[in-house]
Formats: sequence, structure tokens, C-alpha cells
Amino acid sequence: MATIIYTHTDEAPLLATYSFLPIIQAYAAKAGVDVETRDISVAARILAQFGLADDALGELGALAKTPEANIIKLPNVSASIPQLKAAIKELQEQGFDVPDYPENPQSEADKAIVAKYDKVKGSAVNPVLREGNSDRRAPLSVKNYAKSHPHRMGAWSSDSKTNVATMGKDDFRSNEQSVVIPSDDTLTIKHVAADGTETVLKTGIKVLAGEVVDGTFMSVAALRRFLAEQIARAKAEDVLFSAHLKATMMKVSDPIIFGHVVQAFFPTLFEQYGEQLAAAGISPNDGLGALLSAVANLPEGDAIKAAVDAGLAEGPALAMVDSDKGITNLHVPSDVIIDASMPAMIRTSGHMWGPDGNEADTLAVIPDSSYAGVYQTVIDDCRAHGAFDPATMGSVPNVGLMAQAAEEYGSHDKTFEIAAAGRVQVLNEAGDVLIEHAVEPGDIWRACQTKDAPIRDWVKLAVSRARATGSPAVFWLDETRAHDANLIAKVKEYLPEHDTEGLTIEIMAPAAATAYSLERIRKGEDTISVTGNVLRDYNTDLFPILELGTSAKMLSVVPLMNGGGLFETGAGGSAPKHVQQLVKENYLRWDSLGEFFALVPSLELYAEQAGKPGAKVLADALDRATGTFLNEDKSPTRRLGGIDNRGSHFYLAMYWAQELANQTDDADLAAAFKPLAETLTANEQQIVDELIAVQGSPADIGGYYRPDDAKASAVMRPSKTLNEAIASLG
Repeated sequence: MATIIYTHTDEAPLLATYSFLPIIQAYAAKAGVDVETRDISVAARILAQFGLADDALGELGALAKTPEANIIKLPNVSASIPQLKAAIKELQEQGFDVPDYPENPQSEADKAIVAKYDKVKGSAVNPVLREGNSDRRAPLSVKNYAKSHPHRMGAWSSDSKTNVATMGKDDFRSNEQSVVIPSDDTLTIKHVAADGTETVLKTGIKVLAGEVVDGTFMSVAALRRFLAEQIARAKAEDVLFSAHLKATMMKVSDPIIFGHVVQAFFPTLFEQYGEQLAAAGISPNDGLGALLSAVANLPEGDAIKAAVDAGLAEGPALAMVDSDKGITNLHVPSDVIIDASMPAMIRTSGHMWGPDGNEADTLAVIPDSSYAGVYQTVIDDCRAHGAFDPATMGSVPNVGLMAQAAEEYGSHDKTFEIAAAGRVQVLNEAGDVLIEHAVEPGDIWRACQTKDAPIRDWVKLAVSRARATGSPAVFWLDETRAHDANLIAKVKEYLPEHDTEGLTIEIMAPAAATAYSLERIRKGEDTISVTGNVLRDYNTDLFPILELGTSAKMLSVVPLMNGGGLFETGAGGSAPKHVQQLVKENYLRWDSLGEFFALVPSLELYAEQAGKPGAKVLADALDRATGTFLNEDKSPTRRLGGIDNRGSHFYLAMYWAQELANQTDDADLAAAFKPLAETLTANEQQIVDELIAVQGSPADIGGYYRPDDAKASAVMRPSKTLNEAIASLG
């Protein structure tokens, strides 16, 4: 039986769900559309690991491999260690018997607990659900709205000192080796120490014929030299120092790199107190904030805090997350995520906030050079030509290779911090060495897999989008990078399988592809970026934030390879600051436009799956209602006293009911929605007043990672008039 699955996730999207989902379910029921929920939040995933909740993520992962799949997936938390610990603590306080996260697992029991938590942290959701490649673009209604209501862009100066710093050698990109597997096989990764001792790091890695397998490492000695040089450079150039990583999705490698940045910025601190910190289980990987909180219990706590203050005074000015609260770029590894932080900096004149509360030019440190050139190219373009004009600029939609945990985002279970000097080898079942690297203690080694079927599907999707739009499609692949060279060969092999006559399809290295796309953007022209998994993530924030002011308003369709569909509701993250604002003053700024967009193709797919034309009527009416919603500018305002997320849901519901009442495709639906449309229209001011009346006071939702359903629902549905109107549909 066909069903739409609407996911419960985390933070702001979860809170918005308490308000919007009752509207969806009430409207859908009138057309015989079944909408169910599954909880894939961080809290639910923790509970599932310990048998205290159903494994909803596993269930949806299996569903995603079937033609029946119809999943609306909202943004979720890719938990860093500090977030994971906070969620564990909250669950324990709520009475759930879940163990603490072992800081230094030695016993088999502790190692088993860590293994369970490793399945929750970082990018645990997306690789399971993404059984297809990504088609992400700004709907025409959003693009037109952005042109007629352009968001503010900070002016750029030709003498801006903002730049990107990247390693360029001894990093993941430069050390990469890549092989194409000739036939189905099973791989093993092992470490051979200098004295000949062999340690199996991972075994039983199943690979298929045609699969691309990569291995690479980042030299920790080179990383430390690089970081020291960039800290000195930022001070010499009198710019802010900032680090931009992906400590959530790259949940093994990037927290380690982040820890090295913290150590490099505070060398004296770790020289003097490194042993005491380590003995107390305090890791720089968790960030400066966790360190400062933990040292309060140490005998040397005051001295350590003084050493932190001295390090801040001696080093370059450090970019801030919240200068008013003293939260730096290095406080929390999940606070500064590259795909959101870099576009925000570029949009704001190349500035970040300094400790003095003012904007300033910034040195953006991106250690691995795989994609750093994309951001440097955009910065150089803005320095030369000024800020972009949202009223006239073109668009860069994306076709992303992400199915079946493609590329770096599938590396987590094959990433290791090397314990001893020696060699890391990848061997096939016959014992042949396919990949080999000489490594030193502390080096970060990783392997990735990219299966052949997703690559074929990716090429097909790129051609179909180029055909549908008439825009050039550019594969962002660098022939001088090992992995990309193998993908280029496959792209050239699979393109002739499709009708490309009259289409412009190019292959360019990422920096060159960026320059080409920017030149077209400034002419108002569109260019499809066809990218791998990480660049998909980066580009679907970078260009929408420049074009639209946000990445939350994107349409994200994942045509699943076995049929069915996954509909992701934008790339806007899970907005923890929005939750903090709601708890403080009962105001939620989250914009659910991504949910509105995702629901349209989901309903269209349901109409096909279930043979229910009423679902298509719902979809068409919702599409028109969303256009009205944009034209009437009913997204959440930016301050108290205006409508917030709940008010935007009311207006969408009103416009949707009006469209359904006035459509002529289904007389029964028109009759069913006519009274509701009249009620909502007549009571518009009353409902808005009720929604706004609650603002300004603290809100109790009963939990951050696992809100109390009754409390959260009461907070997110404060209008008695609206609630009764929606209930009247039943």
C-alpha cells in the first residue's frame, strides 16, 4: 500500500513539523492520501541502538531500495561528539537507560558501546536513505521572487585581504590513489608496521565489478606545519583566522583535523598542560568550549584558563561564532561547517565577525585542497568584479553523485588515525596490493568507494537535466586527481549511451568550472554543476546562498535507482540557533518553504503509486498556493511581532485551501475545502493575532533532542481558531 513517509528529525525542522504535519495529514486524508511518520532524530537513533525504540532508519533504508518508496526527509543533525554527548545526557535525564559515551574505551564492553554510538554520529542518515543521485535546484517561483525581492549582499573591495589557505601537498587530494575493481571482490585494509607487525584495520569490504576504490592520507606533520604557517600569516596580514571543516558529515577525519587546529592555535597551552588534559579525557577534537567546561574540575583549571586567554592574546584575532558570548571559531567543531560558513562569509563582503564585534577580512583555512580552490575562485571573482546581484544573476543547479554512500561521505568506517609508522595497504581477496601508502604516527588515512551503477545513473540524470533545461552541464572533475581521472573515463564511456545532440556537456576541474559558472552567472545565465558527493553539498549551499540568500528554499529530488522517490527539504541545516530563540522568546524563524516544495513531487508520485488522482489535485493546488505564498511574502519575518514559522504555515494552509476550493478537477475535494477556505479567510486576523500573542516569553518544549510531544505540540500550535478549523476537515 502506498504511503508517504514524513520524517521526524531534529531541532528547528522537528519543531516546524509539530505545526505543519497536522495540516498536511488533514488535507491529505480528504484525498485518501496516507501520510505516516518515522522518527530518525539523533535521540531516536540512539534509543534504537540500545533496543529502546524501533530502528526507523533501518526500515527506511530498506524501503528506499524499493519502487514503493516515497520519503520526505527533513534536515537532521549529523551529530558531532559534543552533540552526541548532550543527547545522551538528555535521554538519561528523561529516564532512558543508555550508557555514557566512553571517552577512552579499553574494555570490550566499552568498545561495543562506542561501536553503537559510531552508527549514530556524523552522517549516519543520508548514506542509508540516498539510494539515488541528487537533483537539486531553485524552483522557478523562488528564483523569480529572489529577483524581484533581492536579498542584501555585502559590498566587496578590490583591496580585500580575504583569502583561502590550503595545503596543496601531503593532503588527501595529493596522496590519493584510485583503482577500478575489475570483478566482484572482497577487500582488506591492513597496517604493516616498520618492524613487520601486521594489523588488520578492516576486512570483509565487499566491492562490485566496475567500482572505484580510493585510498589516501593526510600527513599530520605537514598539517601541523601548515597550520602554524597560517596562524602566523593571519597575524602578519592582520586578518581574522578561521578554520572551515565538515566535522559532522566527515565525522572521523575532520574532528581530528579540528583538534590539530585547536592545538596549533594554543601551542603553549598544550605544551604545558597537554598531558594533564589527556589524562582527564579532555580532547582538543571536541573544541575549545568543551575544554574550558571540563577544566573547571581540574586542579590546574585556573592556570589552564589563563593559558587559553594568553593564547588568544598572542595569536591572530580569531573569527567568532558569537562575539557577544565569546564563542570562537574553535569552540565547537560543529559550529563552523564549511558549506554554510564559506558562502556566508562571501555574501558578507568576505568578512567574518571578530572578537571586537566588528566584521573583518578573514583567512579561511581549509586544510585539504580537494575543493578549496572553488572558494578561492569565488573570492577572487568578487574582489575583481564586486558582489553578485541577486536581481540579475543566473543559477547553478546541481546533479550530485551521492547514491550508495559514494565518495568521501562513505569513508567513515574506513578512516583511521595511524598508531605507528609503516604502510597501509588495500588488498584484494587474492592478496594483491591495490593501494599502498607509507604513513607516520597520527596520519589520517581513509578509503572511499563509488559503485558503478550510481555513476551510470549520475551521467543519465545529468543528460536528462541538460535536455530538460537547455543549460550547459559541467562535470566538475579534475584529470590530475586520481579518483576524478577514473570518473572521467567512466563519464566518457557512458555519455554515448544517451542522446546528447545539441547539448553542451563539458568536463572541467572544480576551480575552472567555478570560474566558467561565475562568468555565466554574471550574465544571468544558468549552468548545471554535475559533481561528486562533497561538492554537491558545497555547491547546493554556495550558489543558493548567493542567489537566494538561503539554501533552505531549494527543491531537492532524489530519483531512487530502484524506483520511488526521496524528497529532501533543502540544504539549510537544522538551525540550532532557531531552537534557542524559540526557547528564549517563543519565536521560530525556520522557513518551511523547502517542505512545501518537497511535498508537491511527493504527492505527484503518490498519485502514480496509488492510482489516486486526488493526490495530484492536492499537489497542483499546493504548487499554486506556494506561488501565492511567495508573492505575498509570507515567510517568517526576522523579528518579534511579525509572523514566524507557525504563521507561515497558516498562510500556506489558507492559500492551499483556497486553491483546492476553486479548482475544477475534483468537485468532491472542492466541496470539502470550500468551508475551510472560507473559515481561514474570514478569521485571518484572529489567527495571526493568536499566533503572535505568544511571542516574547520563554517556551517549554520539554527537551532539545527529544522534545515532549504534548509540550512541543502546544507551543507550535497556539492558535485555537486555526486548530479547530483544521480539525473541522476530519
